[in-house]
Amino acid sequence: MMCAVPPLPKQASARESASTRVSPCADTAAWKDIVTAYQQPSTGRALWQIINTIVPYAFLWYLMYLSMAVSWWVTLPLAILAAGFLVRIFIIFHDCGHGSFFKSRTANDVVGFIAGVVTFTPYYHWRWEHALHHATSGDLDRRGIGDIWTMTVQEYLESSRWKRFAYGMARNPVVLFVIAPLFLFLIRQRFPSARANRRERRSVGWMNLALLGMAAALSAVFGIKEYLAIQVMVYGVAGSAGVWLFYVQHQFDGVYWERRDGWDYTAAALQGSSFYKLPRILQWFSGNIGFHHIHHLSPRIPNYNLERCHRADPLFQSVRPITLLSSLRSFTFRLWDERRGKLVGYRRLRELRREQKHTARQ
Repeated sequence: MMCAVPPLPKQASARESASTRVSPCADTAAWKDIVTAYQQPSTGRALWQIINTIVPYAFLWYLMYLSMAVSWWVTLPLAILAAGFLVRIFIIFHDCGHGSFFKSRTANDVVGFIAGVVTFTPYYHWRWEHALHHATSGDLDRRGIGDIWTMTVQEYLESSRWKRFAYGMARNPVVLFVIAPLFLFLIRQRFPSARANRRERRSVGWMNLALLGMAAALSAVFGIKEYLAIQVMVYGVAGSAGVWLFYVQHQFDGVYWERRDGWDYTAAALQGSSFYKLPRILQWFSGNIGFHHIHHLSPRIPNYNLERCHRADPLFQSVRPITLLSSLRSFTFRLWDERRGKLVGYRRLRELRREQKHTARQ
């Protein structure tokens, strides 16, 4: 049964009074002129990034294999370090999908496919799905593809008990950051979306064949138990880190969400995507993706130019940064409150139920 709950009255949006907000009416022509200078890929920087990422990852993978004969206590730290490089490989894959890593489209597609094999991600299918994410980010009326499942308070109150239970499980930190990443990379991405076209569907099939060949070859050389143990450890850590990065990039205090008729591209980029100010070492491993507000403003900027673009204009620097410590608050967010224009936890539901009971008595 669906609960018949009257719509919640609209209150003044927190966005309207937040002094740290960037105006949605920021001069589009001005920022377009600025970002154009940073959209030019550098073959030299791209090749160096491949070398300083892929080579250490392969070396660490081999060290993990050797360390298993010594002690798992040696293997685990190596797996954590290798996971950092795997996240960085995914950023290379991600840039290739946007056509921003190399000048050549062919080079982007070839390197993107190879990085996809390493990260267990079908290149063309992911590229299509991620493009939808960029086109709909921050739009409440176009949620559902390439994003974290997010319900509004009103939607949650009107949902069946089963849907509320499923939503609670999906937003549970253990499920979201431990179980879901392994399911996503190892199982979910082996099947195409029903909405994908022929090329995207075929890309999933080709990727599955490539992964099968890679698994067979590495298992023949190192042993199937060793191969599986190393992959599960590395992907477990890298997947959790990757999902956390994606989560905090769009689930943070002060994030932008609007209905379709009020949605604005510039505001969705600068306010709906976080500036995650990480320590330098973590910024390096995450391929500068913490400058996510810049990335959503212009996906054509390669990761190695994001920081320089951010520093190029006061408009970008006016975006309030999220630190590693302050980002932990994102663990508490569960629903979007349209009355307040902010993310809230389940405690907000208890407050609303008390308000509704009080109103019903009057």
